Amino acid sequence: MACFLAGLWALVCPRTATSQDHNFAGSLQTNYLWVPDQGEARAQAFDSFTNELALKVAVDFSPTLSANVKLCYGCHGLEVDMAFANLRVGDLLNIRLGRFNPSFGDFPARHDPANHRAADKPLPYDMGQMLRMRDYNLGVIPAPYVDQGLEVYGTHWFDDVAQLTYALYALSGLQAEQTGLDLNFSAGRAPYYTDNNSEPAIGGRLTLTFQSSADVIFTVGGSAMAGRADPGRDHAYHLVGSDLYLRLYALELHAEYLLRRTEFAVTANPDSRFRYGPDAAGQYADYFLKDGFYVEADLLPSRYLEFILRVDGLRRRGNVAISSPLQKRSTVMRYTLGANVLVESSVRIKLSGEFYRFSDFDNQAAGNLGVTAAF
Repeated sequence: MACFLAGLWALVCPRTATSQDHNFAGSLQTNYLWVPDQGEARAQAFDSFTNELALKVAVDFSPTLSANVKLCYGCHGLEVDMAFANLRVGDLLNIRLGRFNPSFGDFPARHDPANHRAADKPLPYDMGQMLRMRDYNLGVIPAPYVDQGLEVYGTHWFDDVAQLTYALYALSGLQAEQTGLDLNFSAGRAPYYTDNNSEPAIGGRLTLTFQSSADVIFTVGGSAMAGRADPGRDHAYHLVGSDLYLRLYALELHAEYLLRRTEFAVTANPDSRFRYGPDAAGQYADYFLKDGFYVEADLLPSRYLEFILRVDGLRRRGNVAISSPLQKRSTVMRYTLGANVLVESSVRIKLSGEFYRFSDFDNQAAGNLGVTAAF
């Protein structure tokens, strides 16, 4: 599809196409998730073989105008992950318009399987491979989060040692049903890329990077997003996040914390809707909190071998549906140890083991064997 679009443009506009700079890139991961209790795993996650594919075409029409189109395929089917135009006015001012990954957090900037070293995503950004994913309704905000709208961003260097980067955006926003108890992450995906309430969500990100050399880099960042998810615009959600990154020669450290506050409808008959009753004042809370974190250390002792150690967690606090297996305060912790073998610069074999500790379920172990290729 990507090659077809580029070729079609060359046929329609042959004179300009020859002077444009085209770039095609892609990444692919095939992963096998194994859980000792296979009967339970199918109801908990996308086990066995899963596939993630990303294909991207970038076209520079001029020094100031470019366009990006990216298709991805995974557990959600075929998806348009990017379709936007980018206008560069200067280092401090760039404008992105269309469908894109808004600037929120550190991990989404490297969510393609060829860009992160673990076989699966951290729990706050999970999109299908964490155990009990349906009970928790995935992570805080699954990656990649894709939306349509407008983003303004820029960067400024201070004496080639420190770099300040900002981003501000307005988007269609995350979605939920009018009487839903949580966000519906699939509602903003194919086949309909439409806003369900005609009110944009707003957000932004700010990062500061210190770089003393190519081998010593430190970045601290913060992100925020807010909007209303339901068609009637009655229930708001708020997202905040902070992140740290350190590169020290052969060692890379990533750490993030995310928090989402989500409002929902109590409705006229809460006794038949919620597992837990009202508070001392006789009121039902109309929101819940969901937060998560991860700390990951990547050690790269040679060009052919990588080691990964990650600790991540997810927590949900607030009332739940009467049919939910979760408690009013539910947590999951996961411990991951992995090793990657680089067959060549663009092909990586990923092997990892995971141990889950649940507050509401039995502890479980899982293993991943994946192959990633970049091209």
